[in-house]
Amino acid sequence: MLIIPAIDLKDGHCVRLKQGVMEGATVFSKEPSEMATHWLNQGARRLHLVDLNGAFAGKPRNEAAIRDIVQAIDDRIPIQLGGGIRDLDTIERYLDSGITYIIIGTAAIKIPGFLQDACNAFPGQIMVGLDAKEGKVAVDGWSKITGHDVIDLALKFEGYGVEAIIYTDIGRDGMLSGINANATVELARQLTIPVIASGGITNIDDVHTLCEIESEGIMGAITGRAIYEGSLDFKEAQILADKLSASNSVA
Repeated sequence: MLIIPAIDLKDGHCVRLKQGVMEGATVFSKEPSEMATHWLNQGARRLHLVDLNGAFAGKPRNEAAIRDIVQAIDDRIPIQLGGGIRDLDTIERYLDSGITYIIIGTAAIKIPGFLQDACNAFPGQIMVGLDAKEGKVAVDGWSKITGHDVIDLALKFEGYGVEAIIYTDIGRDGMLSGINANATVELARQLTIPVIASGGITNIDDVHTLCEIESEGIMGAITGRAIYEGSLDFKEAQILADKLSASNSVA
């Protein structure tokens, strides 16, 4: 079970939002590359980057900060990136710069054929971010709730060849209210590709909960506000996840 630190980028800074509201951003670092190095030194085995400005604008807005992070990490661990990625040229540019996985969200739903083209062009490097509220998918930086059922879309995208689904319960993201384990498991059980959980991780109890459901197809969990505000010690969380995963595999 991977515990994956999130670095959300707004105006070149590392921030966290509550339920995707840009006006309520809390700045945790003005040097995102230093934050990336910090999590690497704490034992992170993957980083999750989001270009928040890009997600709302529909085009990259924090490329300079992303380049700085890639240079600081220097291929030591994989980096996954989402936010404002709406064309194949942008994907190619990011992958060439050193990003490992590209996360497509809104464009997977709103641009017919784009996701399938991306999976064909960059096999093994495309993930889909499905952000949902009460089972319905949200788009455009969570500003619009669609009528699409999250499980139906996930099954469709699995058929395109995506590497994994990142599932975010936007009702819990940034709220430190605990993960939505039931919805995450319900989704993972329908798929053969891995699910990465996101939204609501609060403390070490949530790590226990995630490891208990890991066998359902949940490979990792993204955490942000909890590790920045201190309700979850990242290093302790990853050590515990490794221990519990090893124990579960023996059992």
